Amino acid sequence: MIVTVTANPSLDRTVQVRKLVRGGLNRASSIRVDPGGKGINVARALAQHGVDVRAVVAAGGIEGQQLVALLAGLSIDVLRVPAVGPVRINMSVVEPDATVTKFNEPGALLDAGDARALCEAVLRSADGANWVVIAGSLPPGVSSAYYAGLIRMIGSLGVPVVVDTSGPALHEAVQARPTLVKPNLRELEETVGHSITTIGGVVDAADEILELGADTVLASLGADGALLRGHDGCGYAEAPVTAQNAVGAGDALLAGYLSEGCGGLPALVTAVAWGAAAASLPGSAMPQPHDLRPDLVRVESRVPWDRRLHRDP
Repeated sequence: MIVTVTANPSLDRTVQVRKLVRGGLNRASSIRVDPGGKGINVARALAQHGVDVRAVVAAGGIEGQQLVALLAGLSIDVLRVPAVGPVRINMSVVEPDATVTKFNEPGALLDAGDARALCEAVLRSADGANWVVIAGSLPPGVSSAYYAGLIRMIGSLGVPVVVDTSGPALHEAVQARPTLVKPNLRELEETVGHSITTIGGVVDAADEILELGADTVLASLGADGALLRGHDGCGYAEAPVTAQNAVGAGDALLAGYLSEGCGGLPALVTAVAWGAAAASLPGSAMPQPHDLRPDLVRVESRVPWDRRLHRDP
């Protein structure tokens, strides 16, 4: 079983418009609501492919009830930790050319009791798991060291841990020696403290994260594919993408990687196929088996160090 942890889940409302008029009246041509948050997205993608997964979420309010109901409808085993505050609502406005304007709420306050209950629920679920995925932002009221502490406790059980977060929480989590770190380009830049313009720059940034404590780095690079960097080597793969909405594509990429179990280049190919498929779907929908085109994934025999990035992770 793969266990995902989402401390700051969301209900993701995606609104399609023919044209976004700033300061004017905008009429939606379609609306969809998906359960959201990075960990939840990973769980949704895995469940679509028959992988045994449990989603541990901190979810309060009526919105939390709706979130759990949506997940139950997807046949996901949900362990809900009640929280004082309601689940946040995020909105994405999508234009016909696939331009996405996002409005993300910070999330409700998670008090000390809620945070402790979430940690206990994760540790109960982690016992015997194949992976634990800690993903997404921390809600207000939670220390940036929270994920780092959780990683150390899970690691003491001998269970491999993935972390996918940002900012100070990512920097501290990496030093707790997770098995895998899954940053996008912006998160890489935040961690190393400078801009990155080439694939070679991504490799160098991944090396810095390895030096901080991670075992492996899986960097999602949007239209530029993904890079896998470990202490024993490096792999790079990409696929053509007809982008409709890239929200959640990095989460699908991570789910694809984990679905292979063994890691390495085969898992990288699967990861890129899942990420590319997710980017071509509406809203934050996760790809199903029939959406995947692994035959279109191109693995470079040598990492293209000097290739410039599109800057759209």
